[in-house]
Amino acid sequence: MASAVQSYKLIKKIKDEKFDVDHLHQYTLLIHLGFRDLQIGIVNLQNRLVFFEDYIFQNLNSIDDQLDLLKELFESHQLLTAGFWKKVKFSIKNNKLVQVPSSLFVEDAASEYLRLNAKFDLDKELILHCKSKESSAVTVFALHKEIHQWISNLYENSTVSFVHQSACLIEGVLKEAPKESVPPLYIYVDRFKLHILSAREGKLVYYNQFPIQQFSDYVKYIMLVLNAMKMDQQNSKIILWGYIGKKSPHFIEFSKYIKNVTFGWRTKQLTFGYLFDEVQDHHFYDLYSMHLIGDS
Repeated sequence: MASAVQSYKLIKKIKDEKFDVDHLHQYTLLIHLGFRDLQIGIVNLQNRLVFFEDYIFQNLNSIDDQLDLLKELFESHQLLTAGFWKKVKFSIKNNKLVQVPSSLFVEDAASEYLRLNAKFDLDKELILHCKSKESSAVTVFALHKEIHQWISNLYENSTVSFVHQSACLIEGVLKEAPKESVPPLYIYVDRFKLHILSAREGKLVYYNQFPIQQFSDYVKYIMLVLNAMKMDQQNSKIILWGYIGKKSPHFIEFSKYIKNVTFGWRTKQLTFGYLFDEVQDHHFYDLYSMHLIGDS
């Protein structure tokens, strides 16, 4: 494996003027982990995002590589190894998940629910779950045991909750989506992955995530879902978040196939100082929405 210094890169860092290192015990730390990236957020008592970092990973071939890299990154970081946060919320980005209606959920059967939708190894992975306040559903997901144990030990003096990226996106959409007579399709463009959601009258109708190998995959999967939902390609409204610029070549190409696209908003449950003006509003919606779940 390449050395850890060569294997991660800080893409963006913002430290708000309200951030105070002496108040870490009052702050909530958000850790949002994918296999190829990591986002960090810190939220103060006034629900203001006062710190943000976005990293990308390189040269990783296994979960062991990822854990080694995380340890190196955290140990060299001035804040992440502090052990006295008020809360720590850890979110994993992976495709090992299933949504289960709360009324049907039995905790002892969590692995059986997940087995219907994903492959996992109980010798190496824990089966966890988190509840959604808005969707009345439970997200069951897998997390590598060593990552779970490392985070739990690192923040043993803080309240730690583990959630899944899909639950963050679903909670954000259901809590903040405007009521419209014709519901839009909600899309989150992640790095190498596409999330598509549909909601009607405050209820989740559809959620799925798709792996992206090339740009044409975005259009293919969106068309697939539009057809499945019987939504018109030309007239249906699309709300778009994620890693796509408003003037980027990808968006210009995207617009040739998908009309009536509106970029998404930042969560209304957090506030942002002027330094965050350099980050487009539709970026990092999954990280921001972590603030909505995971306390129970």
